[in-house]
Amino acid sequence: MTFKSEIRDSTINGLLEKAATRNYGQYLAKLVLKHVRGFNNEPVSFDFPVTALIGPNGGGKTTILGAAGCAYKAISPKRFFAKSGKYDESMQDWAIEYEIIDRDLNKKDAIRRTTSFRNQRWNRDAPNRRVLVFGVSRTVPANERPELVRCASNSFNVPDAHIQQLAEPVRQAVSRILGKDVSGFSRMQVDSKGRVTLLAGRTKDGKGYSEFHFGAGESSVIRMVAEIELVEEQALVLIEEIENGLHPVATVRIVEYLIEVAERKKLQTIFTTHSNDALKPLPSKAIWVATQDRIFQGKLDIHSLRAITGQIEASLVIFVEDPFARLWVEAMLRQSGNIAVDHIQVHGMEGDGTAVAMNRYHRLDPSSKFPSICVIDGDSKQGESAEGGVFRLPGQSPESFVFDEVMSAWDSFGGKLSVALLQRFENADKVQQVCQSVRTTNMDPHLLFAQVGERLGLVPALTVAAAFANIWAQAYAEAVKQTLAPFLSYLPMEKAEVGA
Repeated sequence: MTFKSEIRDSTINGLLEKAATRNYGQYLAKLVLKHVRGFNNEPVSFDFPVTALIGPNGGGKTTILGAAGCAYKAISPKRFFAKSGKYDESMQDWAIEYEIIDRDLNKKDAIRRTTSFRNQRWNRDAPNRRVLVFGVSRTVPANERPELVRCASNSFNVPDAHIQQLAEPVRQAVSRILGKDVSGFSRMQVDSKGRVTLLAGRTKDGKGYSEFHFGAGESSVIRMVAEIELVEEQALVLIEEIENGLHPVATVRIVEYLIEVAERKKLQTIFTTHSNDALKPLPSKAIWVATQDRIFQGKLDIHSLRAITGQIEASLVIFVEDPFARLWVEAMLRQSGNIAVDHIQVHGMEGDGTAVAMNRYHRLDPSSKFPSICVIDGDSKQGESAEGGVFRLPGQSPESFVFDEVMSAWDSFGGKLSVALLQRFENADKVQQVCQSVRTTNMDPHLLFAQVGERLGLVPALTVAAAFANIWAQAYAEAVKQTLAPFLSYLPMEKAEVGA
């Protein structure tokens, strides 16, 4: 089923415009890793106030996160980039450049700043800004946190004056993220200065329980939301591995919460993740991919990173624009008969620009163990290039092209399509009427398959799309051959069996 965020498109578009026009009092607009670890002159622009950093382990996600924090005086560079004597000689001459919006320092334009590590010390002229950092240690269970040891005893108690109910904005946000009522939850001040706190909850039948019996994700969400709600407007929030300890649904909801807070409090958030769910509510411009020595902007499936970084067993990788293009290309490969389909990985990106960029990076990477090509949609403005391994699908919009072609072959393949759409063969006439009706009223080709599925009794859009793609490949064998011909030399072929 196609994901639909609870954040309105108007909210997303408004925040994109706000970032584009730099309509903030304080905002980190851009950083350039001039020389940090494996990165050289790699820019990252923050085109949306909630930014996700994805990539393989060791790819550089935390490097970018730390570089963002180092833009401001509140964060010591040692927090992310500690130096361990002679063992970190590579840190010499590190440098990060910034474009920063700070209307107290410059009312009209961005200010430029640099953080560098030279002569065994950090050098910077960083402006002031409130920065919250939530590291992976936030999910450490209460019984493993040294500051809470004193609370784990039968005699532990705090005065009633030191117990506070969760504020209403915190309660509402946490309840939605976790999918449970936390109206009876509270926070206890353990030490005299309030630096150590212990959470407490309440069951449905009114029995209390302490944070020692919370789930790690439950505790971390409450603490993060509480701090975010208290922090002043225009602050920067940095979160490592946002999905830690969270159910996939809760991961989606906390990202949606951060988008809502970006609108309501003008906060800017940057987080790292290995989760596809964390990317679902975000626009493509909000996502950056770090791959050890290069950084790319654009949404893609986390699993595609294995192809980009050469971590899969394959003879060929094909990058395409989106999930439907992946289904269509895979259907053509299967239909061809003699292609070794199990030796090919097809990865749907989120847009033609991302697909072309990923292919270019993969082909230039000297460590790549297998070739790659890119197959763009017929209406893509990206250029074809046999030398660069960029080829084109037939038609304009893939969804409408395949849909119309399959409907044109209804007399021969309508019954098979009906069965593939989980309908009875004898109901083919009804299925045809539904498809024709949807095509007549449809305004967005990307929604064709979802609309057909809904009319046929909530058949998943992915099932409908796969059915149309496979039937097209069966009905138009000559078109399949013509589409694959330009890159046939790249495709691994099945080996003839001995004695055949």
